[in-house]
Amino acid sequence: MATRKYARGRIASAASLVLATAAVSLVSRQRRLEAARLQVRQLELEDVTSRRAAIAHQQRMHWELLAKAIDDPSLAAVIDTYDKNIPAEKRRQYFFANAWYVNLYHLYRAGIVDQEELYGHLRELFQSPLLREYWEASRGQRATLKQSSDEARIGRMVDGLIKDLDEADTDEWWVVGNPPPLE
Repeated sequence: MATRKYARGRIASAASLVLATAAVSLVSRQRRLEAARLQVRQLELEDVTSRRAAIAHQQRMHWELLAKAIDDPSLAAVIDTYDKNIPAEKRRQYFFANAWYVNLYHLYRAGIVDQEELYGHLRELFQSPLLREYWEASRGQRATLKQSSDEARIGRMVDGLIKDLDEADTDEWWVVGNPPPLE
């Protein structure tokens, strides 16, 4: 009898040891998985930060290049795809209008403003007749964009906004139109 009790005790101890080992192994595995998840999340955050920095850098470069084109007509000729019948001063204004539009576009791409905020800023920006002239003059440039791109999608949104503004029967431009649903 004592031997049976002893054997049962040893079996119970062995079973407890196996269960304890399994539990420790499971906890260890869960900790490793959690550490891996945290590492992936950290890499994702670094990627977002890196992407935003790249967008900010690109925006600065765009502005620097446009500023040179605005200041020096001989440099503007390099990127000037507007109708040659448009006076040089007007083309310089178009370059500046492009800088404003691209600034808003980059704010959106960087996640600083959402689509609704972008729409509000665009609604205000396109109150300017010069911005509208620029938009029409740059239609051919936008036609070259890949239709599924963010830039083409935002361009279509602006086209719709301008149409809504033109058709509005109110002087309260700030309430005209609604941003389209996200695609």
